[in-house]
Amino acid sequence: MNPTQPSLHLPSKPGFPFRILAFTALGLVAGVGGTLLLRRPTAPITAQPEAKKQMYQCPMHLQIIQDHPGTCPICAMALVPIHGEHGGASAVEDLAAVTIDTDRQQLIGLRTATVAEGLTGGELRASVRLVPDETRVRRINVKVEGFVEKLYADFVGKPVAKGQPLFSLYSPEFVSAQREFLLALKTQKALNGGSLQQSGGDLLESARRRLLLWDVPQDVLDHLEKTGEIQKSLVLRSPLSGVISAKAVVEGARVTPGEAPLEITDLSHLWAQADVYEAEVSRVRVGQSAELQINTFPGRPFSGRVAFLDPVLDPKTRTLRVRIEVANAKGELRPDMFGEAVLKAGGRRGLLVPKDAVLDSGTRKVVFLSLGQGKFVPREVETGPASGELVEIRTGLKAGDEVVTGAAFLVDSESRLRAVLAQMGAKPESKATAPEHKHEAPR
Repeated sequence: MNPTQPSLHLPSKPGFPFRILAFTALGLVAGVGGTLLLRRPTAPITAQPEAKKQMYQCPMHLQIIQDHPGTCPICAMALVPIHGEHGGASAVEDLAAVTIDTDRQQLIGLRTATVAEGLTGGELRASVRLVPDETRVRRINVKVEGFVEKLYADFVGKPVAKGQPLFSLYSPEFVSAQREFLLALKTQKALNGGSLQQSGGDLLESARRRLLLWDVPQDVLDHLEKTGEIQKSLVLRSPLSGVISAKAVVEGARVTPGEAPLEITDLSHLWAQADVYEAEVSRVRVGQSAELQINTFPGRPFSGRVAFLDPVLDPKTRTLRVRIEVANAKGELRPDMFGEAVLKAGGRRGLLVPKDAVLDSGTRKVVFLSLGQGKFVPREVETGPASGELVEIRTGLKAGDEVVTGAAFLVDSESRLRAVLAQMGAKPESKATAPEHKHEAPR
């Protein structure tokens, strides 16, 4: 052996090869087991339904809701658990769920109705008042000074026909104008055929036009030209058929040019003035057909048509004035009669409930939802346009829900009472518990 070469020294400790073999075998077993485990098909993991978390609510301030017990940060009251789908505590402030047995429901006349889908927004209803058509009002004024000799239209409300005499007016100027007309007529005849014939014709035409501008009828001028008889009084006649709606003259009164002693209104057509709320203005248009129900004639409809929409909204009532034309050939309708107008508008599908199911406090609208077994919970809703005795529900309910219609106000009163009692009965939890001190009796 070469002493310079290093020699390999194996440990001479007994059992060393056996330990190496044991560790090697253990490693092989672990590797094979891991491989078999990875190759084994795994069963699909099924998601377990998550349990609904218990929520807690303040009985005084119903907007305070949390997922764990505690106290209200506003009033320090103990939070109460919310039970059931709709909750034992109401989601509407100052209202609580109530339970009414069957006998009591019959006693108070409680009724329910099912929320159903239907055509909504097809009709728009508004109260109306009949007024005269302003385009059919005429004031009778005089254009020449005179004195009223005879007044035929002697009281307000008297019906007059077109062409009927209203009053006769004695006017010295009218008499003088007739004389001038006859003089111009005589002059024109004298100058006929001469070089001044044209001048004579112009003078006669000027006198004739003056009388016509004073509303002298053409037949009066023809009679004056044929007979040469001067009339003492000028008779003014009605330019339209109607009724005397205003009178500011009596017999013997002196009138001057520009005065309007009489006013005549044609009532064969009227206006029905309707006040439409701001939210429904977009559903009204000019030319839209309307049906009028006048209180004086129940069950008898009158047809009309929207003629005009006011350009300005009333700032006090937040309504828009709508004028509806309605024919009144028989004169049955009279100004200042009241009624209701039903405007035909395009409809759509929506949820409908009876009007008496919705309790409107001015700031919110609430219905009472029936959960069965005599339990009723308040539910705040948003409503749309009404269609007759039904009103549209936009949010807060779904088709098939049962809502209280009859005795809804009694249920509302009971709900408010329960809410107040719940608030009075709730006791705030103490934030800290003082340690108890035991006093021992002296020995």
